[in-house]
Amino acid sequence: MNYNHYTRDTHARSWVKSLTWRLIATAVTIVGVGIATGDWALAGSVGVVVNLIKAVLYYAHERLWEQTHWGRKNIQEEK
Repeated sequence: MNYNHYTRDTHARSWVKSLTWRLIATAVTIVGVGIATGDWALAGSVGVVVNLIKAVLYYAHERLWEQTHWGRKNIQEEK
């Protein structure tokens, strides 16, 4: 696939990236809190609530970065 400097992620791609990462992070949070407290119901609640909030924040962060060209290079210039 030929990507160039002007390609952008779609909103759907940003959401999928956010959600897949948060699924991994949720599992880590639940296991960590469960081991630390021994209360797996609390671990599940903390894992779900905290990671839903973080998913929305990550999506916003991803979209803000998509608005800037800082740190991007035109692939054509590297050849």
